[in-house]
Amino acid sequence: MRVITAWLSQASWMQQTVLSCLLGALTVFGFAPFNLFWLPWLTLAALLLLWQQAVTPAQVFRLGLAFGLGLYGVGIYWIYISLHTFGGMPWWFAGFCTFCLCAFMALFPALAAYLAKKVGHLLWSAPLLWALSDWVRSWIFTGFPWLTLGYSQAPDSPLSGFLPVVGVYGVSTLLMLGAASLACLLITPQRKPAFIMLALLWLGGSLLTLVPWTQPTGKPVSVALLQGNISQTIKWSPEHAEQTLRQYFDMVQQTQAQLIVLPETALPVLLDQLAPSYLDALKQHAVQQKGDLLVGVVESKQDQYFNSAISLGSSPTQSYSKSHLVPFGEFIPLKSLFGWIYRDWLHMPLSDLSRGTSKQPLLIAGQKVGVNICYEDVFGEEIAQQLPQAELLVNISNDAWYGQSFAADQHMQFSQVRAIETGRMVLRSTNTGATAIIDKNGQVLQHAPHDEAVILTGEAQSYQGKTPYVWWGNWAFLVLSAAGLIWIRVRR
Repeated sequence: MRVITAWLSQASWMQQTVLSCLLGALTVFGFAPFNLFWLPWLTLAALLLLWQQAVTPAQVFRLGLAFGLGLYGVGIYWIYISLHTFGGMPWWFAGFCTFCLCAFMALFPALAAYLAKKVGHLLWSAPLLWALSDWVRSWIFTGFPWLTLGYSQAPDSPLSGFLPVVGVYGVSTLLMLGAASLACLLITPQRKPAFIMLALLWLGGSLLTLVPWTQPTGKPVSVALLQGNISQTIKWSPEHAEQTLRQYFDMVQQTQAQLIVLPETALPVLLDQLAPSYLDALKQHAVQQKGDLLVGVVESKQDQYFNSAISLGSSPTQSYSKSHLVPFGEFIPLKSLFGWIYRDWLHMPLSDLSRGTSKQPLLIAGQKVGVNICYEDVFGEEIAQQLPQAELLVNISNDAWYGQSFAADQHMQFSQVRAIETGRMVLRSTNTGATAIIDKNGQVLQHAPHDEAVILTGEAQSYQGKTPYVWWGNWAFLVLSAAGLIWIRVRR
């Protein structure tokens, strides 16, 4: 132990920077699809030791920035695939844009490190400030909270037991506190407090997983989740639209479930351009099953376009339109400033959509279903707005934009966290993966193979009740973090 701390204190600034970047890259393996939830405990402990050895806030900022570049450079490299391979952007400009996004995201752990050094008691202030920086990243410029640390702990880590109480940002704090405790074991002679903290985190989380926050209601419903595996290169091609419509029609006819779910924008034409006979045939099949079909399609209303999910079948037709749109993917921020990117470099369909406003669950197949589209399920507090009315959650997505990267698996892990936070089952229907049935404990009950046309069948149970997180959202995390920082400052 002394050898490790001695080497860290004597390492050159370049060695420390490279090590920080490598630690960030290694942390990615804590997330899906690798799920080594214990690895971030070690990499973050090593990072905190580096921060502790730094003399000035500027040095800690540099180390935090290097860690962030490693974490996001490896963790979201697939942004390049969407921009270049499917968006048509030149490789050099796509690489530049991807690097700029990673660098922007890396600023958040860097600023957390800088402020922790300023506040003092770095090993205890850094966990609070890092989690707060992740929370800020979830809403600034509409938010992109990908790879928030707490996600790495779902569903198998004992810390996942805290998700229904303090949410993913609270678990980020607890993960960093655990890493700080490990670091203390190496640098302080008084190790008892660190052991106590680790025991509380491990045992407390394990006990919380046993709490039945929600209760089943009604009988399970049979479900069929369709994964069409339509290549993104032809998805919006007019020449292939008829083939796609026919494929999904045939897949629907093969199902015998009460709730049939198709992916995001499964039907590659506007809703009002679909033949009434086509929609009637889909509806009649759902009626025969005494249930409903939920399908992703683009709606046009008064010269506005919406990324929507509509229901067809026994219940009256209902729709949900996506409200949290992807900047530069589904809408153009500051169009007068950035419009040239789309005109000259990027060729993405549906890049100027409008936001939906309703957060009400849909009553389909006899279930109160909270629908969210694509990366809306990365925003836990927004999902909680549909509860407790919603008794079952459905996510429809199209992660084909990211090729055969691990973006789809990361996305599914976020859905697993939403299941634990809300105490609800989550059904995921996607174009190429990851299509899955997830129980209320975040465990994947069934998972379709990626990049294959599959009909995933099973049963879904609705649940009622509220977890503590649904009651207070992120407010508990924010209040406790602020109180912790005030206490640290006062002690100093």
